[in-house]
Amino acid sequence: MAGAAGTNGPRIAIRHELVLLAVLVAALIVLSTITDRFMTLDNTLNQGRLLTEVGLVALPMTFIIITGGIDLSVGSVMGLSAIVLGYSWKNLGMPLELSIVMAILAGTAAGFFNGLLIVRVKVPPLIMTLATLALFRGLAEGISQSRSVRGYPEWFFRLGQGEWLGIPMQLWILLVAVAVFWVVLAKTTFGRALYAIGHNEAAARFSGIPVDRIKLTIYTLSGTMAGVAGYIFVSRVSTTRSDMGTGLELDVIAAVVLGGTSIFGGIGTIAGTVLGFVLIQFLKNGLALTGVKGDATIVVIGTVLILSILITNFLQHRRGGDG
Repeated sequence: MAGAAGTNGPRIAIRHELVLLAVLVAALIVLSTITDRFMTLDNTLNQGRLLTEVGLVALPMTFIIITGGIDLSVGSVMGLSAIVLGYSWKNLGMPLELSIVMAILAGTAAGFFNGLLIVRVKVPPLIMTLATLALFRGLAEGISQSRSVRGYPEWFFRLGQGEWLGIPMQLWILLVAVAVFWVVLAKTTFGRALYAIGHNEAAARFSGIPVDRIKLTIYTLSGTMAGVAGYIFVSRVSTTRSDMGTGLELDVIAAVVLGGTSIFGGIGTIAGTVLGFVLIQFLKNGLALTGVKGDATIVVIGTVLILSILITNFLQHRRGGDG
């Protein structure tokens, strides 16, 4: 039974990806006809720069949601990592290179803390990460004392503002990360274990899968990627503030779910997640260029999310009826 569901999950997700790809193409066509500033090369590359932080965090979130979990603290972890970077450099006098490492380690430690309590104390992921959302944000504000850090050296901005071969530097990092996460999920026993855990955790344990170790790994990885995203974000905006990453978890979870990953676990792909965060970013940008205000943009994105899920469910039921 578990095996059948495990093979059926990716196939369902692929069909959802086709629906999502059609929605993305339609949105690009409509928005490009409304404003001629939308489908320019400069604007497209800039959107690639802007979606990197969400994309990097959405990749491990896909792993987590496939197992039936959730991580609501990623925005706070990103903000905490950014503060650790700025505080270590400005207040503690550490070399900036070491401060960057400290920021990523802080994110990793935060993710490990989440995972440890989830697997050892058996705190439900929703409750655990909701609590640490507030905890890590409070730590960031307490460390920073609501002060921003500026004055970074020129080389620090290379990752967030520079280009290589005409493509934003951070976009290269995202592309490499997408490739790595895709291979892990689609081509390794670790990836198959994630699907097994999401479909039936008890059966996965009886099958000899190290469920707790895998969960601890993916929550720790989520923290690491949030730390990397925090570093890139600071490099892009040239300053460090404690409110960085606020609301990031909403965009990340929306992208993953929009990409076809089931919140009940057992279904999801990296390709779907990529389509999800690309669609959300281009919708935000296109609607902003056409003069649509922020609140209306949220409504449109929510509508697209609901419609894509409804269309996929309709196709699945129709196929089931034909079978």
